[in-house]
Amino acid sequence: MRDFLLYYGVFAIYYVIAINSLYFIIMMFSFKSIMGILKSSVYSRFQALSGSKHVPPISILVPAYNEELTIIENVRSLLSLNYPKYEVIVVNDGSKDETLQVLIEEFQLASSDHMPMQPVLQTSKVRGIYHNPAFPNLYLIDKENGGKADSLNAGINLSHYPLIASIDADSLLEKDALIRIARVYMENPEETVAIGGDIRIANGCKIEDGVVSDIRLPDKFLPMLQCVEYLKAFLGGRIGWSAINGLIIVSGAFGVFRKDYVIKVGGYREGYPGEDMNIIIKLHKYMLENKLPYRVAFCPDAVCWTQAPDSFRILGSQRRRWGRGNLKNMIEYGKNMVLRPKYKVFGLITLPYNILFETLNPYFRITGLLALIGYTLMDMTNANVLLIYGLLNLMYGVLLGIGSLLLEEIAFRRYPRFKDIVKMLFYTVLMFFGYRQIGVIWRFLGHIEYLRNNNSWGTMTRKSWKTENKNISSLEARG
Repeated sequence: MRDFLLYYGVFAIYYVIAINSLYFIIMMFSFKSIMGILKSSVYSRFQALSGSKHVPPISILVPAYNEELTIIENVRSLLSLNYPKYEVIVVNDGSKDETLQVLIEEFQLASSDHMPMQPVLQTSKVRGIYHNPAFPNLYLIDKENGGKADSLNAGINLSHYPLIASIDADSLLEKDALIRIARVYMENPEETVAIGGDIRIANGCKIEDGVVSDIRLPDKFLPMLQCVEYLKAFLGGRIGWSAINGLIIVSGAFGVFRKDYVIKVGGYREGYPGEDMNIIIKLHKYMLENKLPYRVAFCPDAVCWTQAPDSFRILGSQRRRWGRGNLKNMIEYGKNMVLRPKYKVFGLITLPYNILFETLNPYFRITGLLALIGYTLMDMTNANVLLIYGLLNLMYGVLLGIGSLLLEEIAFRRYPRFKDIVKMLFYTVLMFFGYRQIGVIWRFLGHIEYLRNNNSWGTMTRKSWKTENKNISSLEARG
């Protein structure tokens, strides 16, 4: 047993070194790319592009299930975007609340029988399509419940334009977000099959008429931790992965896709809690197997603001779903694509990285903790060695977190107040004391749910944007 623990301890040390080193390399790609992104963002004439006939039209798809508290602000936000030609297609996925009714009443929508859907993708039964000529680019599909993937496929069937954008119903786009992401597409329209936008936490921000009018950090503990977590994932990670065309996911909260290729790979797949990862893997696979030049890009200055869970129950449900989706995708695609040269960067780097350092990470973390307990019980180490090892691991993680904050300050500066930077630095350190460990447990529990064939979406409770504004007003009054 002592020999086993000793060898496992050596393995754990190399594992930690490897994962942190790879994180660091990916972040270096992010830093290398950020100056080009910044120059492009600064010198692009977005106002001129917003009126250009050359900008491709986009169909925005909004799956909605029990979203009565946020859907009106979401649609208002989408209808006010700076973009020349687009349509908004809201898909009511058999909601049990008043989602359908509030949309019909707010926008005076009426049932329309002369808007046929092209059944290119199979979906649950569509009960009706609603429209109002006063809002010519807004459509509402009412269908039986079939899940998020099914709703997106229904939206594709009704869509009229060559690009589609998927937007969560609890999210708000910045007015220039769509034109910024279209700029990335127009740089290489023949090869760009998908583009991800940057997701930021809206908790604590002031929302007026579907627009984030005052950017502030969350005032609650869990959303604040997620705020710095998202910065690290999107700025420190996805910029770098995009630079080597190894991006494995475009967030379901905001992404733009070539509709023709989405249809060619069979659309979004039902039964996948991680449908956003699944569609990207299928696009990589299709393009590589058919030897077609392509790229999956990321646009960090195209910002989507979303509500973050503010309770452990809802956050745990979300993270278990992510764990289930990741495991299901890796089991299905990993066995045929990992380490096969024909899948290039995606098969040789992205998938092995994801399997070793994302999918299997909970097992290494948990067994590593058990090994440390074994060392202590068998008197194989001392407190100083454990302390030094823990501090080095912590310092590496904090350094990567600070790197993400530095990327934010160099290029975007969405949080200009000095106290905001201090607060983010504090939470960057704090997240290593309990939050990340709980995240490991949630992912492990998600794997157990997968083995039990649990494909449910899980519990997600929304809050009205008006509630957020009331909280901010209350804070301002006390201040």
